[in-house]
Parts: sequence; C-alpha cells; structure tokens
Amino acid sequence: MGTVGAQIAGSGAKEIIDMMNKALADEWLAYYQYWVGALVAKGPMRPNVQEELKEHANDELKHAGMLAERIIQLGGTPIINPAEWTKKSNCGYDEPKDPHVLKLLAQNIKGEQCAINIYNNMLKKIMVEKDPVTFHLIRKILEDEIEHEQDLQDLEEDIKMK
Repeated sequence: MGTVGAQIAGSGAKEIIDMMNKALADEWLAYYQYWVGALVAKGPMRPNVQEELKEHANDELKHAGMLAERIIQLGGTPIINPAEWTKKSNCGYDEPKDPHVLKLLAQNIKGEQCAINIYNNMLKKIMVEKDPVTFHLIRKILEDEIEHEQDLQDLEEDIKMK
C-alpha cells in the first residue's frame, strides 16, 4: 500500500472500503450468474444471448479486479472467502433455474439495475469524501453497468419481436 496514495480517501477510507467490498461481492456473484447462464441458456437466439452473457461475465470479472486493487491501495483487504459473497452482497444472486433466454435476460437486467443504483449511490458518497481515484473507478464501472443494462434490454426486445 502506498502511504500517501491511501491518504487521499482520508477519514472516510474505512467506509469506502466497506462499500467497495460489498460491490466486490456483487461483482463475483454477477460474474458467476452470467458465466453459468451462458452455459445453460436455451431458446431463441441462444448463440447471441450466450455471447452477450460471456462478454458481460468478463466485464464483471474485470470490475472485481479493479475493486480489489483499489481496496488494497486504500489499506483494506478484499473479501477473501467466497462464502462471504452472498452475505455481503447488495444485489444477491438469482440462480438460473429456468434456462430460457428471456428468463436469464430478465434476471440479469434486474441485477444490472441493482448495480446501477449501488454504484450511483457510491458515487454520491465518495464525492463527499473527495476521493477522486475511487470516484473515477466507480464511475467507469457504473458506465459499464449502464451499457450492460441497455445491451440486455435490446436483446430481450429483439427476441420478443421474433
């Protein structure tokens, strides 16, 4: 950990680390939900849905890495036990019990909408704490989540029009 780099977050670092660890739990669960959804998907436009889910899974894994690195930079420890993911998650995990593409898309749209709200709330809090590095990291993740929601809704619309 860089001493001066960690000081940027100031007295709010612990709260920021806690928020980021919850978001980290969300990202790991989202990664798995997308990954396993791509494997079990069935129905119209399955290859398109699988490709989109795999792409989003990779993005969620990238987000998890970004969050973990920043948590460490701030002097914290990323969640190290996967059993903690569901306990600390903001958005939870929707088991893909029904592999129909429309069900999978609906579950993942719901997850993206939750993530958008979580990251937007984090930005508001981090602005107050004046941590520009974390602010820009969270803003980038929020941009990706907004794009994911749109991609999934577009795909859902295309399938429903067939």
